[in-house]
Amino acid sequence: MLLTDLRLNSLALASLLLLSPSSGAFDTPLSDTAVREAYFLGQRRDDTLPKLLGKYVLHLPAPKTGPYIESVSFFTPYILTALNSSYQVSIYSAQQAQLDHLKTPEVVRIKIQIFLTESYPAYSAVAMGSDSHSPKGIFVRPSDFWRDFRLRTFQKKDVLVVPSSANGQPLFQCSDAGCVLSGATLTFEYPAAAFTEPSATVQIDPPEGDPVVVDFDLTSFR
Repeated sequence: MLLTDLRLNSLALASLLLLSPSSGAFDTPLSDTAVREAYFLGQRRDDTLPKLLGKYVLHLPAPKTGPYIESVSFFTPYILTALNSSYQVSIYSAQQAQLDHLKTPEVVRIKIQIFLTESYPAYSAVAMGSDSHSPKGIFVRPSDFWRDFRLRTFQKKDVLVVPSSANGQPLFQCSDAGCVLSGATLTFEYPAAAFTEPSATVQIDPPEGDPVVVDFDLTSFR
C-alpha cells in the first residue's frame, strides 16, 4: 500500500514538472525539436519570420505631447533563436544552432523604440534668464536622453519582473548637413523562467507626457 502511494505521488510530481515549463504560456526551456524548428524558421529567405514577428511587436499611436514610444517588442527564446539563425550569413547548421542555444541561459528580450517629436525635440530655444526679454540659447538634448525613461515589467499587475540586463542606443537621422538625434532603442533582458503567468504588462514612464502601458497575451506566443 505504501509503495503504491509513493508511486502515485511520484507520478503526480512528474506531471507537475512536465506542466511547469508551459505555465508561462511560451516555450521555455526549449526542447531540441523547438530549437531545430526555430533554426529552420530563421533560415527561410521569405516573409514567414517577418510576418510572425508582427505578433510579438506592438506599434502604438503617436502621443499629443512628449516623446513617441513607437513600439514595444516581447521576444521569447524561440523567436530569439529564430532571429539568431536569420542573422547568420555564412554556413550555419542546425547542430551549431543547438550548440549556440546551450551556451547561454534562455531570456526574454523586451525592446522599446522611442522617437523624438516636435514637443520633445533634439534642439529647442530656451531663455537664458527669467526676464521675458532675456536672450535665448539652444538646448541640445543629450544622446543618452533615454536614461530619463523608466521601464517596469509586471505579472499579475503588481509582481515586478527584474531584468538581468538593460541598455540603450541613440538613433540619428543623417543627411548631407550632418546627423541629428532622432530617438533611441532600449533593450531589456529577463530570465525566461521568470515569466510564469499567461500575461505580462510593460509600463514605460517618459520624463514628459503620459505613461505607456502595454499588455502581452503570452498564451499566443511560442
